[in-house]
Amino acid sequence: MSKKKRREIPRFDTPIIETHCHLDYLDDEALTETLARCQDVAVDRIITIAVSPDNLATVLELTRKAANIWGTQGIHPHEAEKFDATVGETIRANCADPRILAVGEIGLDYFYDHADRKVQRDVFESQLQMAADLDLPVVIHTREADEDTRAILQNFEQSLTRKGVIHSFTSGMALAQYCLNSGFMLGFNGITTFNRADNVRDVVAATPVERILLETDAPYLTPVPYRGRPNAPHYLPFVAEKVAQVKGLDVEDLLKQARENSMALFFTANA
Repeated sequence: MSKKKRREIPRFDTPIIETHCHLDYLDDEALTETLARCQDVAVDRIITIAVSPDNLATVLELTRKAANIWGTQGIHPHEAEKFDATVGETIRANCADPRILAVGEIGLDYFYDHADRKVQRDVFESQLQMAADLDLPVVIHTREADEDTRAILQNFEQSLTRKGVIHSFTSGMALAQYCLNSGFMLGFNGITTFNRADNVRDVVAATPVERILLETDAPYLTPVPYRGRPNAPHYLPFVAEKVAQVKGLDVEDLLKQARENSMALFFTANA
């Protein structure tokens, strides 16, 4: 029996900004091919995210390889125990580069607990302070840590003037409402297409379209109908389709607003 042909990736008129992926993890194809496939489906700007002391320089180097690649600098909670003063100085220095748009990926992860929770909190706070000092937005990861994430963010409500995004949002509605009320964006990806992700779609439905960002988190969280394959930025149109469906919007209208949101958060100060 022949395999069912997967649906082609749709192409929309409005260009799409990929606000969160990990280009240095895309081992299945060359960067040039990835960028070509993005061009084919109108993904015209890509933000690749730093997560570890080991890839801070790699992300910065990637921003030199193509005019449509930007980056961030930060230490993921999984890697929190590797953060020290030297790493902090490197992040600060690299953030002076105009191709670096935010401090991230930072935050808390109590699901995997790869690092001691107190260390995670201390490193999260240190990097939030860095973003406040540098007047940069933040890219936040939070999983099974809603209460501590909220408590820490409350301490930075005044100093973190440019706020940021809670990426790959899968937390509860209470944290969503707090973040939205505090000026943060919420990032949604292929999880919105998963059969058992009604909780995430509920948050999408409750999030004003002016606060939505689109992302893939590639190479993770590949959207339907390509689950099982490594994710990549060119699958972003499937995320846009699902978010538009949940919001009851025309896809082009969603894309126009999501682009405006992305430009305002990441690019306005770097134009």
